[in-house]
Amino acid sequence: MKVLVPVKRVVDYNVKVRVRSDNSGVDLNGVKMAINPFDEIAVEEAVRLRESQQATEVVVVSCGGPTSQETLRTALAMGADRAILVESDAELQPLAVAKLLKAVVDREQPSLVICGKQAIDDDANQTGQMLAALMGVGQATFASKLVVDGAAIQVTREVDGGLETLALGLPAVITADLRLNEPRYATLPNIMKAKKKPLEVLAAAGLGVDVTPRLRHGRHEEPAPRKGGVKVADVAELVSKLKNEAKVI
Repeated sequence: MKVLVPVKRVVDYNVKVRVRSDNSGVDLNGVKMAINPFDEIAVEEAVRLRESQQATEVVVVSCGGPTSQETLRTALAMGADRAILVESDAELQPLAVAKLLKAVVDREQPSLVICGKQAIDDDANQTGQMLAALMGVGQATFASKLVVDGAAIQVTREVDGGLETLALGLPAVITADLRLNEPRYATLPNIMKAKKKPLEVLAAAGLGVDVTPRLRHGRHEEPAPRKGGVKVADVAELVSKLKNEAKVI
């Protein structure tokens, strides 16, 4: 069973994001970038499937500029077998990424696609679902447990009332939640080995996909600074503020 894992290059989750002075977008100059945390979880799950001999190959794919090769090398250091970069300098929105991934799926013919449930930069939570629709296969989102059973897969996901277990036939698309696993750290020997693993570069234009943005960002603004807390004299004043100012009771 071949497993395909899309990964995205995003701002490191430890970095404080700043908006450009003209409010046209996020300032990325000199900002540390990293693999999207949810995609990192997806890579870990795919590698575990291969280590348990339930998968034969793990292929990671990223869409973006040449700098995305660094993200792919991180995934290779975690244990992926090979990588594919769909290179494009355009602004890639979720639908365009899903179409590019569909073109890669047609070439690779994986049995399972494991995505992160969302990217931490735009929080769109759309690409996995769009990809499943374009592929015409079953999907299970927000997976917290995954069990492969022959030509089928059982996925446990969290819902409001507790846990829900879905059974899907392969091929299928899964989106990974935080509770699926805890990703491993890439060791120095594996980082060195990752430099020798194959990384194929494909031009987005060569896949016959129109990546023209459909949405236009109007304005970006940082959240308003939080107000400092106040001391109250007694319980009655606390209840009054919760009821009349905070409006939570």
